[in-house]
Amino acid sequence: MSAWPRKDVNLVRDLARRCVELSCSDEYEARRARWRAANERRKGDRAPVWCRPAGAWREILPPSALECEDEFCRSVEYVLRQHLYKDWVGDDHIFEPWWPVPAVWDCESEHVWGLRTGHLLEGTEDGGFRYEHPVQGPGDYDCITVPSFSYNVRKTEVAVERMQDLLGQAMEVRVTCEPPLGPDLNYYLVQLRGMEGMLEDLAFQPHVVHRAMAKLMEGCLAAMRAAESSGMLTTNHHLPMYCSEPVGEQVGGRVGLHNLWVSANSQEFQVVSPAMTEEFLLNYQIPLLQQYGAVQYGCCEDLTQKIAAVLRIPNLRIFVCSAWTDLDKVIEACGRRYTIMWRQPAAAVVHASDIGSIKSHLEVGLGKLTGYYYQVVLREIETLGGHPERLREWARTAIELAEKFA
Repeated sequence: MSAWPRKDVNLVRDLARRCVELSCSDEYEARRARWRAANERRKGDRAPVWCRPAGAWREILPPSALECEDEFCRSVEYVLRQHLYKDWVGDDHIFEPWWPVPAVWDCESEHVWGLRTGHLLEGTEDGGFRYEHPVQGPGDYDCITVPSFSYNVRKTEVAVERMQDLLGQAMEVRVTCEPPLGPDLNYYLVQLRGMEGMLEDLAFQPHVVHRAMAKLMEGCLAAMRAAESSGMLTTNHHLPMYCSEPVGEQVGGRVGLHNLWVSANSQEFQVVSPAMTEEFLLNYQIPLLQQYGAVQYGCCEDLTQKIAAVLRIPNLRIFVCSAWTDLDKVIEACGRRYTIMWRQPAAAVVHASDIGSIKSHLEVGLGKLTGYYYQVVLREIETLGGHPERLREWARTAIELAEKFA
């Protein structure tokens, strides 16, 4: 056994056993069945309800709430306590009774796109940030390179052995594998150029943006093919939001991209016109998305004027209706052909003085969604706004109303 403090090992294993017990319980099986019904577009007992604290974890589980001394043990303790906290919240949170160890991928270049991204110039304790963007002008787009990835067997094995050493018999350890790059072309572009520069180039140098997007698409597709050809891909239909029946049929017992869910969005193109969003983003994303078996599209952006464009995605399963997207128009366009993820306004939920306004908002929306397939999701919560019980209150209220309108 590695030289971890015995106290840390005992604590982590105790938390792991508690999580395994929860995951294997009848309650969690009922939650999975609820997700599967919504995402397979069939009637369930009610719509699933789920929240994701995001930045609010700083308040929910501050460093002082962790007991382990060793940093690695603390990182594992943190994840296990997150699961236990979500169980206290009482939403339809689910997780598997095993610990996932992501496959390790090596990139042959020092930086994925040949240029350093993610270099933080300054930030705040509350999550604010300012990055240095390596593409300073249109001419710098030519410096973007297409990455090449290879699966690192030994590093993956070492990571698995380390987790098995820590968890012992308390929780199974499994390798999980997905492509090292996803269809988030908008995110990669903004990492490289920045929002202001991207918008300026879309308006005045559109040809260079096309060249950049073609190169980003090529890199993402190569990463996807590398993962698929490695034979290491693992299914992901057990996760919250897109928990479903197995996606597609496996060929020769191997998992392919067509057996996976994938999510994508157009957040960075929020202020870009529908026509330009299609031309410069969706037309490059769709060749990537159609490699997968099922797609969830959208995040916090307003898609009201872009609904028809999103519905072009051939294997779209979940349409994400943000708090800024017109729910009536989404229902009209999607009908019962898609599952609607109805996102809640995080700020309005956490800063409300009481649950009354939250309940009214939910009641109106769920009334409209009656008879359709949908999820109720509250995400991107950066603070609890001084209301430590708010997520539990929200979950209880949303579940009661989902039952009422089931």
